[in-house]
Amino acid sequence: MNLDLKNKQAIVCGSTQGIGKAVAIELANMGAHVTLVARNEESLKAVKQELNTSSGQLHSYLCVDFSKPNELKQIIEAYLQRQPIVHILVNNTGGPAAGPAHLAKIEEFTSAFNNHLICNHILVQACLESMKNAKYGRIINIISTSVKAPLPNLGVSNTIRAAVGNWAKTLANELGKFNITVNNVLPGATSTVRLKSIIENKAIKSGHSVSLISDEMLAEIPMGRFAEASEVANAVAFLASPAASYINGINLPVDGGRTANL
Repeated sequence: MNLDLKNKQAIVCGSTQGIGKAVAIELANMGAHVTLVARNEESLKAVKQELNTSSGQLHSYLCVDFSKPNELKQIIEAYLQRQPIVHILVNNTGGPAAGPAHLAKIEEFTSAFNNHLICNHILVQACLESMKNAKYGRIINIISTSVKAPLPNLGVSNTIRAAVGNWAKTLANELGKFNITVNNVLPGATSTVRLKSIIENKAIKSGHSVSLISDEMLAEIPMGRFAEASEVANAVAFLASPAASYINGINLPVDGGRTANL
């Protein structure tokens, strides 16, 4: 099985913490040159120092705020003038705030749509020509199991994640002929800052303890534990590799079996 990513150029978004950071680490361990993307420059510098360089990898970073799509477009286009080759794009952005859909403000939907679908689309369009020329492209979107079954109290997230999922499937159908695959990884409850925030918010709103809310969530997972970010990263890394060359247009849950449907 060919999992070698030496000489491959990867862009990983949201890569200063959680799943995004774990993905960047794993791709670097497999030999890829990784460009980190996030909004905090000090955190970007710190993660860059953690990445494997044993195969001569040259890592870099882009400091950009996804709430400003026009700024992202300018930054990625300038980057591609300097580094015109991209083989792997991992789209990953922190999810919208929790809450029921019927109480969400219009701005919450438009903001999430821009942060996720519009910014993803800007990045894909910027990288597409390079992937076509290389005859190797891997576009991997880290979304949520809510694209298969909406999750309670995540109204905005459920809505926007589904839009990204269908956008990705459409791209997979269009780009497969160029040897570019487009796939979605759907993390379940994963030990990240976001999960901690979700549990704490549920505890506050319900009046129950954090431990009780956590136990209730664990009871929904057949494996009886939360995922580690590295376990989600392993799935992303496989889809980025040559070994996954004929996997295209799928939703891959990494959720310990929590999602009720196939």
